[in-house]
Amino acid sequence: MRIVLLGGDGIGPEVMAESAKVLRALIPGIELAEHPLGAAAIESDGDPLPPATLAACLASDGVLMGAVGSDAYAWSARNPEDGMFELRRQLDVYANLRPFHAPGVDLMIVRELIGGLYFGARGTRPDGTVFDTCEYHPDQVRRIVRKGFELARARGGRLTSVDKANVLATSRLWRSTAVELAREFPDVALDHLLVDTAAMKLVQDPTQFDVIVTENTFGDILSDVAAAIAGGLGEAASACLTDDGPGLFEPVHGTAPDIAGKGIANPTAMIRSTAMLLEHGLGLPLQAGRLDDALDRAIATTATPDRGGAATTAELGDAVLAQLERTEVGDVL
Repeated sequence: MRIVLLGGDGIGPEVMAESAKVLRALIPGIELAEHPLGAAAIESDGDPLPPATLAACLASDGVLMGAVGSDAYAWSARNPEDGMFELRRQLDVYANLRPFHAPGVDLMIVRELIGGLYFGARGTRPDGTVFDTCEYHPDQVRRIVRKGFELARARGGRLTSVDKANVLATSRLWRSTAVELAREFPDVALDHLLVDTAAMKLVQDPTQFDVIVTENTFGDILSDVAAAIAGGLGEAASACLTDDGPGLFEPVHGTAPDIAGKGIANPTAMIRSTAMLLEHGLGLPLQAGRLDDALDRAIATTATPDRGGAATTAELGDAVLAQLERTEVGDVL
């Protein structure tokens, strides 16, 4: 198995090192190849997504990506995030899965990842007007909503489609597509919420949701709301999937430049993303469960500063390794 590691920027390389540790422990002989992305790639190659990085990702069995971004390039014509967006587009990872767990909460947000505002035409007109275009092709909507139905069928059987159909034409297409596809999934209960109502209900009572499917910008915002409810961005993981090709797996948190290089970043989200790589990217659910279980045990006794402890990034990674050594694959089902 060949996995590409994109450490990215800020704390990205630090937390990525802990994922490399656990992957080598779980899959002896796994091939891990490190490549630059984002600000680090601009500095080394003059390009946020160097051709060699893209080629390695396309030829891999899966990609792990750290946080990307730097204030030094925040307002430049080509910024680090451009590399991330282009990588998502090239891999066609249209389905972003973001699971959230808290007492009484077991929620999956399914976010469309390569359409909408973030990928539409943008620019400035001669009169100074600035524009960003949100557009979706019916096929883009159909495949992500179908993914939401499939996941809901395998979970609690409830799908909430989130849109802004009272205002936006793209949302009206979204809602009509969800209604159309519901006929193929009679065992899944479908309901619709406007995005502002969905945000309010998430804060009021997240236990009422099973699977939420929504477009790119709405999914970005709602995922952060759900992360705050479930313990913060520092522990939120995600999987970005396509129908044919390697997936992209990444933590939801940012580059945290204020603590970068200090060795105190919490690698939980990165390791959770590694478990999602094992399950959704490599088809190894037992190893994924084993890693999640080892991480749960490790964080119960080893806390990084953001969780009120004094453990370093590496110490938490070592604690996960120690827990892995105590279990066999068959212990976690």
